[in-house]
Amino acid sequence: MTLSIAVTGTRSTKHHEITWYSDLFARYIGPFASDDTHFHIGGAKGIDTLSLLWLAGQSQSSITIVVPGTVDQQPTEAQEAISRCRERIRDVIELRASELRTPAYYARNRYMVDRSDMVVGFPLGGADSSSGTWQTINHAAKNLKPHFIVPV
Repeated sequence: MTLSIAVTGTRSTKHHEITWYSDLFARYIGPFASDDTHFHIGGAKGIDTLSLLWLAGQSQSSITIVVPGTVDQQPTEAQEAISRCRERIRDVIELRASELRTPAYYARNRYMVDRSDMVVGFPLGGADSSSGTWQTINHAAKNLKPHFIVPV
């Protein structure tokens, strides 16, 4: 039986070195990353991009990228990561929102949670319940889905 996991997290990741994130993912995503696991990842910069690069290089898990509009509308850093990992990505879901505003990002987050068995969230520091990361985690909680929170 395939386990499906949504990964969500802050876009603000410059406060740690890349190796710190690699170690973090090895510890908190690695135990789930197997041939029988499918990951849903947003196509933004920050945790989305870093977790995509880590999963593509360190696991055989299948990966779906979900963007609120199109990949071309994502930040350059995210577009480059998606392109670099394209052979490891099973699907790219473009939700094609007419405007890339808060409702479009929330729709993307709900899409990932609704298609996952659990959520691993990497929020920035405290509990800013207005962030997209916390909105995603809270959507999982509301739907009684397991959620694992790892502050960065």
